Amino acid sequence: MLSRLRANPWVRTAIVLVVLACAGYALHDRWDEASEALAALSPWAVAGSAGAALAGLGAQMLAWRAILADLGSPLPAGTAARIMFVGQLGKYLPGSVWAFVAQVELARDREVARQRGITATVLAVVVTLTVNLAVAAATLPFAAEEAARRWWWVLACAPVLLAALHPRVVTWLVHAALRLARRSRAVPDEELERVSGRGMAAAVGWSAAAWIPLTAHVWLLVAGVGGDGAAALPVAAGAYALAWTLGVVVVLAPAGLGVREVVLVVGLAPVLDPGPALVVAALSRLVMTAADLLWAGASLLLPGGRRGPAMTG
Repeated sequence: MLSRLRANPWVRTAIVLVVLACAGYALHDRWDEASEALAALSPWAVAGSAGAALAGLGAQMLAWRAILADLGSPLPAGTAARIMFVGQLGKYLPGSVWAFVAQVELARDREVARQRGITATVLAVVVTLTVNLAVAAATLPFAAEEAARRWWWVLACAPVLLAALHPRVVTWLVHAALRLARRSRAVPDEELERVSGRGMAAAVGWSAAAWIPLTAHVWLLVAGVGGDGAAALPVAAGAYALAWTLGVVVVLAPAGLGVREVVLVVGLAPVLDPGPALVVAALSRLVMTAADLLWAGASLLLPGGRRGPAMTG
């Protein structure tokens, strides 16, 4: 019955409308909170922040695409963008898991087996969170001591997760999870997903590269409300990396709503008072929500973005 419901175009259309309504509400809610700050900021700062957010999300999409290709299901960039960015709108529903479910189901439409889609999506999340924590751990202890002391237990996970990204460890964990999920029967070797060092390196590389524009998107807003120039760069990087991570971990908050803002305000304390920091947090949420919607819309127009023959390995 669930399979028939998933295949029903009316059900899918209804789900898309609900997701778009939730994303639109999130954008409207942030707009009311940030409209005065937008009027006071330079249009160039806001435009630059939005462009940097789009670039950062694009690099993260390429990380997921690299993992999927490494597992044996290469997709054109346009197709991968459509799957990821349309699916990611599900994070605006209560419970962050909906974005992952949507992403897996959209990939299945392109003949990517559900098991492979789940593996690629989970690995992409793990890589993203690991790189986030590495960025936070490398910057916050020197740039924002209060945030580092408050969330030291989160930062302490960074070296453990980095070690766990070794291809042998990743492959062992994936196989163990698959065998546990199918404990009633043995899993044939040909059904086990295998991750290579090259694939993981590409995913980590794209995830790390994403933090150049993601840092810029926060730093431009910080500078716009009077933050300390270049000195705010490491603070912006570490604070936003930690805020993003905790926003994902708290799955009950749609797109990390509330959690990300609290962590960001604390992390920006060395360069901004609470008032301006709240403005930056609200504007960052607005910019990132707009970037999600822009990417979802643009992905439908990209070559390979519309439905066509699938590419599988």
